[in-house]
Parts: sequence; C-alpha cells; structure tokens
Amino acid sequence: MKLDRPKIIVTGGAGFIGSHTVVALVENGFEPIIIDDFSNASHSVLDGLYKIIGRQIKCYEMNCCRAEQLEDILQKEGDIKGIIHFAAFKSVSESQQYPLKYYENNVLSLGSVLRVMNKLNIKHLVFSSSCTVYGEPDQVPVTESSSIKEAASVYGYTKQIGERMIGDTINASKGLQAVILRYFNPIGAHPSAHIGELPNGVPENLVPYITQTAIGLRKQLTVFGGDYPTPDGTAIRDYIHVMDLAMAHVKALDWLKRNDERQGIFNIGTGKGTSVMELLSSFERINQVKVNYQIGPRRPGDIEQIYAQCDKSNNVMDWEAHFTIEEALRDAWNWEKKFRESN
Repeated sequence: MKLDRPKIIVTGGAGFIGSHTVVALVENGFEPIIIDDFSNASHSVLDGLYKIIGRQIKCYEMNCCRAEQLEDILQKEGDIKGIIHFAAFKSVSESQQYPLKYYENNVLSLGSVLRVMNKLNIKHLVFSSSCTVYGEPDQVPVTESSSIKEAASVYGYTKQIGERMIGDTINASKGLQAVILRYFNPIGAHPSAHIGELPNGVPENLVPYITQTAIGLRKQLTVFGGDYPTPDGTAIRDYIHVMDLAMAHVKALDWLKRNDERQGIFNIGTGKGTSVMELLSSFERINQVKVNYQIGPRRPGDIEQIYAQCDKSNNVMDWEAHFTIEEALRDAWNWEKKFRESN
C-alpha cells in the first residue's frame, strides 16, 4: 500500500542545511523533492542522502530564479503541500565583494517562488532567513521583537528584503501562509557522517575551515578579530547543530498546518553565546587534535556578538535544540575525516 506522504519542495536541498532538512522530512513522514542548481553544492550529496534514507530522493537541477521552469516542475509534480526555500548565496564576506550577485540571486529566486506559489495556489512557505537581519543588536540575547537595524552586510540586506517581500505578498494574497526562520550559526553534520558541510573552494564559515585546517587541507586558520569588547576579544555567536536546525523546518510545517495565522517568525538557536576561541578550544579538546591558527584583523560585515532567545520557538512551535556544541564539533570532524578518506 502506498503511503500518503505530503510532497514538500526543498529549494537548495542539496546544500548544507537543505540536505539535512531532507533527512528530517523523510524521517517525519514527508516526501521532499529537491530543486538545486548545484552552484554551491556537490552531486555527491545525493549519494550521501541515499545511504542515510535508503532510496533516491527526486531532484531537479535548475535555478529557482527561472520562474517559468519552476512552474513547469511544480505543475508536473502536482499536489505540492509546501515549499521550503533555502536557495540563496550565504557568505557574508563574499556578499560585500559581489553585492549584485547576492541581490540578483537571493531576491529574484524568492520572487519566483512567491509568484509561482500564488499562481498554483500552494499555501505553505518556510523561508530560510538569518540572525543577520538584526544587524548589530543593542542587547543580547535577541528576541523576535528586537529591532531590525541596518544590516552589517549585503547578505543581511537580502534577508531583510526577503522577509519584507513575504510579508507584503501575504498581505496581498488570499491564502498564503509563511514561517520565517531566523537561523543563528549552524554547524556539525549528520551523525552518520554521510552528509555534512561541503563548501566549494575556500570555506567562508568557521567550522569547515577549522576541520580543513585540522586535517591538513589548509595551512592555517585566521580568527578574524581579536580586539572585540568580549571576554576573550573574539566574536560571539550562537552555534546550533544542523540536525536541530533541520528539525525546526518540520516543526514549521506542522505549525502552518494547525494554525490560521498568516505568518510566524521564529529564532532558531540554542540561546547560548560562544566565542570563536571557545569554539576552537572545544574542537581541539573534544577531537584531540591541534589547529594551527593566527589572530587577524576584523572581517568586513561581521558583528561583535549575537545569540538568540528561543522562548517563542520553544513554546509556540514546540521546537527546541537537543544537540550540544560538543556533539556538533564531533560530528563535523567525523564528517571531514570520512569525506577525505573516500575522496
């Protein structure tokens, strides 16, 4: 007998967060369908998903900015219950160097998704936003009602624009509902080590640079900024295991199904701030390896410190983080070792 598994489109589903969310969706009774142009992902991710899930996940290779092609795929599939929209460029530093690349891709792809959803009457959207929308906060932890200040990066601006686009579209449409998830700093990998964070070229995020340095692929890690007004001088972030973040998308779909509210906005973090040096020291201690590093100048677009207050996501969406930073760093290292051994 064929099980009735609701179809969920996952744009950018071959990426770091997207691929882990695909696993969470399957484990919770959904049928994810990936749309990804693989501009920032590897086709090997599909093999990793097969090893975890035990079957192939349907995948269309295309850019979501192409609204007509997107519409054709969704019409072909039929009976789509929702879309989780990850497909976006995500590097803070790169966005400062190539602003048009980020505005064109991140804004246009969301516009295409919203346009097609309205046309095909697809009601439920989960949007991949970011804590960068808060800018440099006046105080921490930040709540969902904290001020949306001037973004510190072009990437942050694109997420602010995206949130505004969704709100305006909801106000002008009849039935669209959306959950906006403001991610903090996802790290780690699937505990099986079959999928993990696999950046193209030089990593922009901290943990993959740590793991690549520890395994010898990079000569040295640069810690950007040692003179912040924090206890050890390095920036403070809220690091969350990617599997906890993945599960937040399942909870978001559940929330949309059982609520009449048109829009929900939720912080997705641990509620705890950890400095770059604390994270680096924890990685070395947990995995019994040393990382060659130096302290460098601050990086344009980075803020001093930010971490989440997650009471709303805990109480309203029935989601909470379960994995520890130690588990995330262990999983990230196991993924790095397994990937290098097999490639």
